[in-house]
Amino acid sequence: MSTLPSISDALDEKKVTSVINKKFNNFVPAFYKFVSEWVISAYSNFKDIDMYMILIYLVNNNFKFFKKNGIQVDYNTFYKDKTLEIEAIKIIEISRDLQMPKESVRRKIIYLEKIGVIRRTRKKIFIDRSAYETVQPISALKNISYLVSISSKILKQENKIPNSFSSNEITDTIKNNFSYCWYEFYKFIFSYFFRWRKETKDLETLCVALLIISNASSSKNFIIQDIDIEKWRKRISYADTVGLNSMSISEITGIPRPTVVRKVNFLIKRGFAKMDQKKLISLKIDEKIFSKTQKIQEQTIKEISELIYKILNKATIN
Repeated sequence: MSTLPSISDALDEKKVTSVINKKFNNFVPAFYKFVSEWVISAYSNFKDIDMYMILIYLVNNNFKFFKKNGIQVDYNTFYKDKTLEIEAIKIIEISRDLQMPKESVRRKIIYLEKIGVIRRTRKKIFIDRSAYETVQPISALKNISYLVSISSKILKQENKIPNSFSSNEITDTIKNNFSYCWYEFYKFIFSYFFRWRKETKDLETLCVALLIISNASSSKNFIIQDIDIEKWRKRISYADTVGLNSMSISEITGIPRPTVVRKVNFLIKRGFAKMDQKKLISLKIDEKIFSKTQKIQEQTIKEISELIYKILNKATIN
C-alpha cells in the first residue's frame, strides 16, 4: 500500500468548515444519515442509548491509552479477540464525562454485568463483545467513510485538495489507522450527542428528531446544488413535503410507538416539528429556534470538520 502525500500543507480545519458552510446542502444529507443511523444502532443494543454510551466510553479508554503511548492498532487487530480488557470502572468519572447522574450510571453498569457484557475475572475487567449486537461498527464505518468521501469531493471541487477519495479508500484508511481514527470519532460522538441532549432532554428524543431532520434534508424536493448554510436554514422547514408517521418512526428506530408519540409531542411543543391533518410529522424550525441553536450548529460543524480533516490527512490508497 502506497501513501498519498500529506494534505496538511494544502488544507486545515478552517478551510473544511468554510467549504461545508458554502456547500452545506451537498454535505448535510450524508451527515444526518450518519448521525441518525448511528443513534438508531446505539438504541438497538439495549433499548437504552445512555447504556450504550457508557459501554463505548469504557472502550474509548483503550483508544486513549493507545494514543497516549503512541500505539497504532488496526481494525482487524482490535477486533481479533471476542473480549476486550478495560481499566477499572470509575463511576464518578463516567458520570462527569457523560453528564449522567451517578446512580443512573451505577444501575446501568450493574445491568451490563448482569447480562454478561461486562465481566470481572479476579482483578481484571473485560467487555464481552459477543454479548451485544454491534460488535464491529460496520454501519458506522460505512457511513463515516461515505461522509468523508463526499466531503473530499466537495473540497476537490473547491480546489482545496489535489485529490478526492472514494468511500472504499476512506474505509481502508480508517481500518489501517483504526485506534487513531476511532478515538477521534468517539470524541465527536460524545460531544455532539450530549450537546444536543440539553435541548431534547434525552437521547431517544434526539433519535426521533434526527430521523425527521434526515428525512427533510434528503427530500428530492430539496436537492438543489450549492446552497450555503444560511439559505439551508431558511428553506429546510419547507423542504419536507412528505412527513413520517409515528408508526414508521417506530419501525425505523425500534422505539415503541407510544414512546415515539410522546417524543414527537415534545418536539412539536419545543418548535422542532409539526404534524399535519394526516398525522404526518415533518420538520418545522422557526427563526427563534435557529437563533437559539445556532451556536450548537456552529460548534458541530467545527468539530465534524476537525474529524474529516484528520481522517483525510491519514488517507491512503492501494
